[in-house]
Amino acid sequence: MNTVKNDLETVEAATTSTELFGSATADSESRRQAKRQFHCLVAAVHPDRAQAGDVARCAAATTRLNKLYRSWLAESEAAHSAVTYVGDSDEYVLGDLVARGSVSTVYRARDRSGAPVVLKIPRSRRANLLMEAERSALTSIYGAPYAPTLIDRISAADPASGEVRRINVLDDRSTGFVTLADVRRAYPDGLDPRDWAWMHRRLLRALAAAHQAGWVHTAIVEENVLIQPDLHGVVLVGWSFATRSGMRPAAKISSCRDAYPPELGEVASPGWDVYMAHRLMTFMLGDRIPSRMNTFALGCMQDNPRLRPDAVDLLGEFDELLELLYGERTFRAFSVPTI
Repeated sequence: MNTVKNDLETVEAATTSTELFGSATADSESRRQAKRQFHCLVAAVHPDRAQAGDVARCAAATTRLNKLYRSWLAESEAAHSAVTYVGDSDEYVLGDLVARGSVSTVYRARDRSGAPVVLKIPRSRRANLLMEAERSALTSIYGAPYAPTLIDRISAADPASGEVRRINVLDDRSTGFVTLADVRRAYPDGLDPRDWAWMHRRLLRALAAAHQAGWVHTAIVEENVLIQPDLHGVVLVGWSFATRSGMRPAAKISSCRDAYPPELGEVASPGWDVYMAHRLMTFMLGDRIPSRMNTFALGCMQDNPRLRPDAVDLLGEFDELLELLYGERTFRAFSVPTI
């Protein structure tokens, strides 16, 4: 109870948000620490944990704590919006958060002309190597279909720690796109295979281009495939995990172990991507997958990567399968309901 008493007194004595959470900052690690501090204090002073005589006091402290944390967030957002990064060829004013990936955070930004871009900022200097891998891969496959475009590169010291971060500037695909994870949540019973057809064809084209350039993506999971429903757009993101064929990937997505092929831990080959793309197919379609399409997917998910077909060959084979199942190809409108 002494700890609760001390936390109560700390909250009651605070006159500004910085006394509880530190200086307002755009630094991601400082923001995470502030969030942890907020949750710890909320848990400590919550009325449900109070003794009978302290309920009103704890309720007041909880209200005050929430107010101070909201104030700190507002001040941090103001600091965040004022951040400007200088790249090799332009300057970029940071904007809103787009997404939080496995090793980096993606923000909207604008260059000096006002054109929209996104900045992919690693959360730790340990991820700098992955940012460099993405730069190399996207430079090699520049102009490839359904892949992001690398626009610029930035080396910048973190405002709080001073650590140099390698930041990638990419074309803005944040408007009108959703991830396949969003699509799966909107269709919990599985997609209609006819809707998956155009997504998979575009994904195979992106992989074929990468493989022909000697790169393996190695991280084809639902969070790394963006879909633009109305225009049937597809973008394969997450290239920070890419590696040269015949090399071991520098990292994996620890939360997606089931998505990886049996050779995880060995060198990467194009068959690695082929396995993951078709594991993704079976996940997205669920029980709605036709038996012939399931057989097709299983043939691409054989344990031995040397027995899996090449992505470039699969383009024609998949088209033949679709014609067999559904006849002549026609445009099919697609939407993602709000969940």
